[in-house]
Amino acid sequence: MLKGKLELNDMVFYSHHGCFKEERIIGNKFIVNFSCSINPESPAYTDDLNDAVDYQIIYQIIAEEMKIKSHLLEHLGGRILNNIKNQFPELEDVTLSIAKINPPLGGQIGASKITLSY
Repeated sequence: MLKGKLELNDMVFYSHHGCFKEERIIGNKFIVNFSCSINPESPAYTDDLNDAVDYQIIYQIIAEEMKIKSHLLEHLGGRILNNIKNQFPELEDVTLSIAKINPPLGGQIGASKITLSY
């Protein structure tokens, strides 16, 4: 039996998330990564998108949620994962990370990042 993993790596968004008013006005760059376990058995043989997880839909869910302002990355990540779970209840070992590039924390920091999974 085949085992598989689906990954969408280094998705870049310019969004307006943060606790500070300026962050929600000016915005910032975010990098999002997604992964999950999949069963590739059927699509590996049929070559039919109807037998596979359509990762374009997963990308669209993430992109749409990135447009909706949140104070906390945890809130944003929770919304994304809830929507993906509703659309694809069969997915397991789902992991999402969201990194805010150059967060305003009072010093030089490359990124702040949260990782959520179910």
